[in-house]
Amino acid sequence: MKKLVKSTTNKKIAGVLGGIADRYGFNANVLRIAYVLAALFTAGLPFVIVYAVLAMVLPKESGPYGA
Repeated sequence: MKKLVKSTTNKKIAGVLGGIADRYGFNANVLRIAYVLAALFTAGLPFVIVYAVLAMVLPKESGPYGA
């Protein structure tokens, strides 16, 4: 089972949504669009806070050589 980590290759800002997409098999771009739309059409501040917390808490994906 894959761990939830920030993506180092599939990222736009911090790699959080790219990592989630890799972990659960989603298309990262669709996930990003859904996340932004959900933040725009609801109270957006919780989405920003959750993203910021995940960016600080999730470990980075290790490279092919463990770096």
